Amino acid sequence: MRGSSAIKWCLLAGGLAVVVASTVALSQSRTPARASAEATSNAGLRVIDHRYRPLAGREPVDLATTYRGDVLLIVNTASKCGFTPQFEALEAMHARLRSRGFAVLGFPSGDFREQEFDDEQAIQEFCTLTYGVKFPMFEKVHVVGADATPLYRQLAAATGQAPQWNFHKYLVGRDGRVIAQWGSRTAPDDPQIVAAIDRALAAPRPGAR
Repeated sequence: MRGSSAIKWCLLAGGLAVVVASTVALSQSRTPARASAEATSNAGLRVIDHRYRPLAGREPVDLATTYRGDVLLIVNTASKCGFTPQFEALEAMHARLRSRGFAVLGFPSGDFREQEFDDEQAIQEFCTLTYGVKFPMFEKVHVVGADATPLYRQLAAATGQAPQWNFHKYLVGRDGRVIAQWGSRTAPDDPQIVAAIDRALAAPRPGAR
């Protein structure tokens, strides 16, 4: 009888173990799916719901209000970089497409080998006098790491790609969501960027009939 009781106890304990193990496994299998869904959801959030000072300015600009319905190319810039001449193509693109609801937004950063001036006035003078930059330039920010500004944290989360160097480019559609991103070596007037911008500009403005 004692042997029989021991067998019954082992079977009961084993059954409980199976139930517990199955429950844990089911819970673990659901967690990644839920996390993946959240990541997908976050990728669709508007990234322009932020305020930044104009370069060397004082009053913050509400990006969502100022550029509502516009297609944006957001670029982290630097004045002392091998890619700095891209300012010329960026300015040409901004001037050519502005009337269609397009804007280049520049965010100076010294995150990569400190290739940007510390003083915002010096940055502004360099961009204006050297490359004739007229597209909107904003305050100097961090674009990577723990100190990355909220806009760039969102851009990285939405695309899975933070800037690897200066002049990384993020394309934002009329709805304020990220469409695509390109690294420093892809020039602003590269055919794939031009085509992506044209497609984004063809989309109707939110609320338009």
